[in-house]
Amino acid sequence: MFKVVLLNDDFTPMEFVVLVLEKFFSKGREQATQIMLKVHHEGRGVCGVYPRDIASTKIEQVSRYARQNQHPLQCIMEEA
Repeated sequence: MFKVVLLNDDFTPMEFVVLVLEKFFSKGREQATQIMLKVHHEGRGVCGVYPRDIASTKIEQVSRYARQNQHPLQCIMEEA
């Protein structure tokens, strides 16, 4: 299993991070906000744990969506 992790940057708006968590990770508003704050304050936050292929797909989706919206948000995968 693999963790999908969002990384903090100084440019992506907090609201966009919450939207990504809701849209691609099926998080409710409260949980998405908690993860976003963890990313903001600690530099990273775990979005979820998935099999390798699903984690990889989610990273591709988030990266594409961030680029389309001109945000430098980065998402990585780590072994759980």
